[in-house]
Amino acid sequence: MTQLTVHTRATPTGPVIELAGELDNNSAPDVRTLLPRLTLQAGQQLVIDLTGITFCDSSGITVLIAARNRALAARADIALAAVPDRVSRMLHIVGLDQVFPTHPTAQAAAAAWTPPTTHP
Repeated sequence: MTQLTVHTRATPTGPVIELAGELDNNSAPDVRTLLPRLTLQAGQQLVIDLTGITFCDSSGITVLIAARNRALAARADIALAAVPDRVSRMLHIVGLDQVFPTHPTAQAAAAAWTPPTTHP
């Protein structure tokens, strides 16, 4: 039985999704269902914190891409935090390490984020 814990929280820079457990074919739909319900505004950053991920398959990677698409549709940024080595290698193999900014923690992602400048 696949176990995945999903916790969301709002921060001044945007929502953070904290995932723990196995992100796979059985649990990925739960995360995908959550994405449209996120309060994500233009100019914010969505952070996906993978600190507790113990397993991630191609369905999990697809969910990360769906989250990126959700952020782009909202005209927001996305970052991954605490990416486990195994997931990092998968992202590198498929070239997604060039698409997802990564940070050691969700706090580091928030600190590194620069809000867009508005022009009068």
